[in-house]
Amino acid sequence: MAAHIDHLVTSGTFALDGGEWDVDNNVWIVGDDTEAIVIDAAHDAAAIEAALNGRTLRAIVCTHAHNDHIDAAPALAAATGAPILLHPDDLPLWKQTHPDRAPDGELADGQELEIAGTTLRVLHTPGHAPGAVCLYAPELSTVFTGDTLFQGGPGATGRSFSHFPTIVASIRDRLFALDPETTVRTGHGDSTTIGAEAPHLDEWIARGH
Repeated sequence: MAAHIDHLVTSGTFALDGGEWDVDNNVWIVGDDTEAIVIDAAHDAAAIEAALNGRTLRAIVCTHAHNDHIDAAPALAAATGAPILLHPDDLPLWKQTHPDRAPDGELADGQELEIAGTTLRVLHTPGHAPGAVCLYAPELSTVFTGDTLFQGGPGATGRSFSHFPTIVASIRDRLFALDPETTVRTGHGDSTTIGAEAPHLDEWIARGH
């Protein structure tokens, strides 16, 4: 059976720079009826494990290391035996949440992850965080963007480890080069498409955020 995408929303707290905010996170599961990967193990390891429904978890992929995207990753890894994968540029952020538990492997730009006969290509897209990545699955006409690109604009860059010109360059050069029909599955909120967001780049730059 070809790979398909399952979607789970979990709720918790995002904490950075001394502030805390209640958030709902999108957790994406890509796989078939026997194996899967999880993109962003947010808040509730038990709920994510239940959504796997007995499938073998091959990897827990972190789009970046803000706490709301990784807080459940160690517990999910312990329950399933799956490795946690993170771009090394986000290790300083990771250690703020999990100082005593390192990721199990690194993500690198251009790396390809295979699951259920489907390839997910890692795109390093810094800006929201130094080690932010997106995962592009051309066979599924989908890119998982974490907090790099949302419906209506780029991810936030007003806090530590973030930089607005960098995220704009990442989106322009890496994401807007994809097929306009590609579905953008985000870290929070509704999905969109590359074609729906690309025309607004100049507006975002003019706003400066």
